[in-house]
Amino acid sequence: MRVLKFAILGLLEQEKMTGYDIAAAFKGALGQFWSAKHSQIYPELKKLAAEELIEFETVIQGEKLEKKLYRLTSKGIRELMDWIQRVEAVNVSNKDEFMLKTYFIAAMDKQEAEQLFSNQLNSRQHKLSELEHILTELETKQKTPIQFSSPEFGHYLVLTRAIEREKGYIQWLKRSLALMGEDRDGGNIV
Repeated sequence: MRVLKFAILGLLEQEKMTGYDIAAAFKGALGQFWSAKHSQIYPELKKLAAEELIEFETVIQGEKLEKKLYRLTSKGIRELMDWIQRVEAVNVSNKDEFMLKTYFIAAMDKQEAEQLFSNQLNSRQHKLSELEHILTELETKQKTPIQFSSPEFGHYLVLTRAIEREKGYIQWLKRSLALMGEDRDGGNIV
């Protein structure tokens, strides 16, 4: 399934955008849980236009710079709504390089393992701090409490889930480091 297709359709459902705007969205709020590069976005835009799910107009910016401003077609809206309402099986990401290193922890000595986990803990705490800062900005930007009718409701839900994910990861890392610390001999922990 071309998930990028639906991410772009969803962005264009919110507003008309250029390819540059779409790429910037993947570096902003959307990038907290989904990523895409320029090299993926522009070919996908061509496919979506060929499938008549989006259309564009060429606009002039400044004196000479032409840019394409994309918008959804009615066919694109139907395709997006069909995807949003489709019930999918739980998708568990199987690619976590840190977990792969953890699986092979027996190849490390205790100091290396503790350093690996300490570095990951620092990274996760930094990420949690960034997410909490974004949440604070989102909440203070709103004049009323965030609710379903708020334009930022989806972003709020995804952001609070990301915060809970990081908190859980941090707790697990701390427990793991404590477990390593309990192993005073430097031998196996079992």
